Amino acid sequence: MLTAQQALDHLLSHAKAVAESESIPMQAALGRVLAKNVDSLVDVPPLDNTSMDGYAVRTADLQNSGSILKIAQRIPAGSVGTQLESGTVARIFTGAPVPLGADAVVMQEDCSIPEGSTDQVQVNVMPLVGQWIRRRGEDLKAGKTALTAGTFLRPQELGVAASAGLTHLNVKRRVKVAAFFTGDELSLPGEPLKPGGIYNSNRDTLLACLKSLGCDATDFGIVPDKLNATKETLRKASKDHDLIITSGGVSVGEEDHIKPAVMAEGRLDLWQIAIKPGKPLAFGAVRKSVDPTDGETWFIGLPGNPVSSFVTFLLFVRPFILKLQGREAGQAQSYFMRADFDWLKVDRRNEFLRVKLNSSGGLDLFPNQSSGVLTSASWGDGLVDCPPNQAIKAGDLVKYIPFDALLK
Repeated sequence: MLTAQQALDHLLSHAKAVAESESIPMQAALGRVLAKNVDSLVDVPPLDNTSMDGYAVRTADLQNSGSILKIAQRIPAGSVGTQLESGTVARIFTGAPVPLGADAVVMQEDCSIPEGSTDQVQVNVMPLVGQWIRRRGEDLKAGKTALTAGTFLRPQELGVAASAGLTHLNVKRRVKVAAFFTGDELSLPGEPLKPGGIYNSNRDTLLACLKSLGCDATDFGIVPDKLNATKETLRKASKDHDLIITSGGVSVGEEDHIKPAVMAEGRLDLWQIAIKPGKPLAFGAVRKSVDPTDGETWFIGLPGNPVSSFVTFLLFVRPFILKLQGREAGQAQSYFMRADFDWLKVDRRNEFLRVKLNSSGGLDLFPNQSSGVLTSASWGDGLVDCPPNQAIKAGDLVKYIPFDALLK
């Protein structure tokens, strides 16, 4: 069996970013991926301006702290003052352009008004040249790149684009993913349970994961545990999608039809990896039609156990989708943190344990690490990446991957 890293490298070596893009209003671009570099239309800020309420001064006019100068003008934000004459200051407010001639701003807390005066200020602290002045273009310069292609657009990126003067952004089209779920024991919430049946939690978990990544997901529902039904659904799902994901039916039992169905409708490149939970992971492709020039749709088959399905989605499907979107993919962000638990059940596979941050800065372990206990993922804040054949003792530093880094 391949290691987790070998399997991820194999998947990512096949993924190529979708080529199509579209120009959309910036207000609709949240959660999309930038297709082209964005250049700023303006300098940001457009003029030197003050970052503090206070007084714009010429430092050469200040011989010592306590100097008293005339207030010659008042400049609120949105106004432009006149050139500052020697021996005068300008009352200025945050965001207002610094007048020509001024080379520093003294914040109002460091100044006082002489008793009985209405047009003078006493500067009580000697300023440095450039103090509290934001320079023209220090954030963005006109004609220079403000955002690069492949950027996932969060609220802060939309703010940068707005400050650059843009109204529309060119973004990659959404990655189209088909999903279906196998198992005659499965029912949807709201339906009566069959004898020996369970509710299908993987459907809502995986569709929500796809939505969180900005995918256009199509739900093909629950497919009966029959080879022909599985093959037919694969053919339908391959037509207008970039990727098919399934849950269940990827083990080696007589009722597990994913492997023969995919091999009949396309090919399998990978089958089983050395991780726990999630050993039965499958990767391949399904033909879009009998005409080979129509190409293929990528296929990833996930285990049916809910924790296995969730964890393998985060570790393998997510980075594959990121690369299809034109984003950076690879290892998820991780940290070394203190384990406040013992894990002495060593396994020859790479294990991913559900843990929670505690108030003392360590990690607690969910007591039941079964692949069927989805509450371990709901309770937890992330995963501990435990290497093969390695025990963990309280106080050890372990590799921690937060769910927050895996769900965006």
